[in-house]
Amino acid sequence: MKPLIIAGLAVTALYTLSGCSQNPQHIKQQPPKTVSHHISFKQTNAIAHKVAPQRRVAPRRQVMQRRYIAPRRQVVQRRYIAPQRRLAPPQRHQQLTPPQRASNGMPNLSPQEIRRIGDQIFANESGGDINKLAHWNVGENFASMGIGHFTWYPAGRRARFGNTFPGVLNYLESRGVRLPQWLQQAKYSGAPWSSRAQLMREKNSPQVQQLQRMLYETRYLQAEYIMQRAQHAMPKLVKTAPPHLRQIVANNLNAVANSRSGWYPLIDYVNFKGEGLGQRSGWGLLQVLQEMRPANPGQQALNEFADAAMRVLERRVRNSDPARNEQRWLRGWSNRVSTYRQVI
Repeated sequence: MKPLIIAGLAVTALYTLSGCSQNPQHIKQQPPKTVSHHISFKQTNAIAHKVAPQRRVAPRRQVMQRRYIAPRRQVVQRRYIAPQRRLAPPQRHQQLTPPQRASNGMPNLSPQEIRRIGDQIFANESGGDINKLAHWNVGENFASMGIGHFTWYPAGRRARFGNTFPGVLNYLESRGVRLPQWLQQAKYSGAPWSSRAQLMREKNSPQVQQLQRMLYETRYLQAEYIMQRAQHAMPKLVKTAPPHLRQIVANNLNAVANSRSGWYPLIDYVNFKGEGLGQRSGWGLLQVLQEMRPANPGQQALNEFADAAMRVLERRVRNSDPARNEQRWLRGWSNRVSTYRQVI
């Protein structure tokens, strides 16, 4: 075996040597192949179909979404005004006079103050009842008219406490109020009823109903009349007082008048029991100021005035004719005087 292997190797070597000894010019040499990187258009399209280039997308801008908030509704705060109770149609007359200074140097009250005082006087005299604006109290010989229960005597009867209602009617006419024809005539002749029983029988008659409506619609003009009457009486109070009491009367009058709501007790008492300027009148405003203890303006003055008023009224009842039984009125008088302690 070994000789055969050796012989094969020799033949192979010879063949190799013979190939290497040939002329190289007879052999066309091929240039070395180079790898071309040029890609034809067709190749490009083919590649493009195979792998589509990715489109460059710009990064998305992050936009913060804001929540829409509706504008706040502006709510206008309105001041609450309590509805006023309508009791009667508007009064057909001139408006109340604006605040001024009276000829006697005392300040007039504002229309609002006059209305409050008028409403309180109406409550004191009639309980705020329109049907009592034409009234006749038991045991009296005269009719009582309006919010102040102004006295109105029948024709030919002696006016013991003064005939004040005709003066009210004159004042209403001066302020533009047109009185019914029958009332204009009765203003001079006297009340058309001779007794309480007659007035009560005619209470629902057209004449009395017309009178009560007119008195209700002019209630604030009546309050203005009462106020002016009281103011005109103020300077006379000090002059009429006994010399040794004039300073006391002046001091007490100033203390009450300079208190809050102090004009109300002064005005109401003048309408209630008069000024007290006459010789036979011992329970009017002058007597209350003389009876009143010294006090400073404010609540102390109001309390002292109310206390003095009750002492004067109780003295009147003690000195009155027992047959008149004035004791029965004391309770109502006390209720009225107690309002003098309050601020209205």
